[in-house]
Amino acid sequence: MNCSTCKNNVKGTPKGCRGNGNCLTNGCSQRTVYNWLSNLDNESKKSNKWVELSFKNGRKKFVSNNQQIAIQTGDVVVIELAYGIDMGMVTLTGHLVEFQMDRKNAEKQLKDAPAILRKATEKDIKNWKIVREKEGDYILKARELAKETALDMKISDAELQADGNKVTFYYTAEDRVDFRELLKKMSLHFSLKIEMKQIGSRQESSRLGGIGSCGRELCCSTWMKDFRSVTTKAARYQQLSLNPQKLAGQCGKLKCCLNFELDQYVEMINTFPSPKRKLISLSEKGVHIKTDVFRKMMWYSIKNQETKFITIESFSVDEVRTLHERMDKGEKIHSLLKVNEETSFNQNKSSDLSDDINRFNNVFKRKKRTKQKRR
Repeated sequence: MNCSTCKNNVKGTPKGCRGNGNCLTNGCSQRTVYNWLSNLDNESKKSNKWVELSFKNGRKKFVSNNQQIAIQTGDVVVIELAYGIDMGMVTLTGHLVEFQMDRKNAEKQLKDAPAILRKATEKDIKNWKIVREKEGDYILKARELAKETALDMKISDAELQADGNKVTFYYTAEDRVDFRELLKKMSLHFSLKIEMKQIGSRQESSRLGGIGSCGRELCCSTWMKDFRSVTTKAARYQQLSLNPQKLAGQCGKLKCCLNFELDQYVEMINTFPSPKRKLISLSEKGVHIKTDVFRKMMWYSIKNQETKFITIESFSVDEVRTLHERMDKGEKIHSLLKVNEETSFNQNKSSDLSDDINRFNNVFKRKKRTKQKRR
């Protein structure tokens, strides 16, 4: 959650935040990593060669600490880049950084990794905050210039470097965009180095943030670190209706939360009998319709082969297994219906009659209006 809108703040300073309102990462604990090596001895934590930094909207980068500066998680440091100086917040130190580098295969990124110059002072943080306040004006002007050049693109966010010498614009587009003319106009207007980065719709929603249909903040903007592809198979395994309005998130694609419980559903469904197998008796034939994983029930549409009368019957998983075993053994199954059609018809008929009789008990009788009252 943004520091400016934190509910626990006192005069603009959030409680329990080491950044004291100056972290400038647009979110408290945004996509953080739990340090599960913090309880080990100091010998295991002496590796401070590489440090993980967090920038705006959770963007992270590995930097080198060649000077072996004493750094802790939450400190703001100054790093040296090819086009000036930038600042970031330390999110990981020690051996856990090496695990993260192996998981992300960041060996190619380490060749040109920036180095830490020093810890940031109060003056550096104030200047950084002043520079970051200009990003809103940069976004509005960039959108106007993109509209003048008639480019089919949407500029969603901008990120200024700490020294103000470089700005990075993030945009989304369906096709490839030739923005060379746009860069010329931007360079004349902004007079600094400009970089354009294309992002997907999921990355755009994670940078902008928002509230999901569940009433909580978007997972992609709070704690999710990578985006996995979500297919309609996830909805089919969970027996969800394929309604795009309910299954789609703010990014316009399938919700990432469909993958959260998918493994448990797949593991449970694999223990169920095969839905492709049909139930066959002497006079009926059953085809699988749906499965309720929680109640462990399976629904079949049963068709009478003689009269072509179709009914829907529910069976438990154990009942379906026993029917499959009887079919494998060659036993004759007389009927798949649990209740005889005649008895069920009589019960329904009697219930309808009782309803017809009782529904006249509490009927309000209207009084007849005389001719004099009508006049």
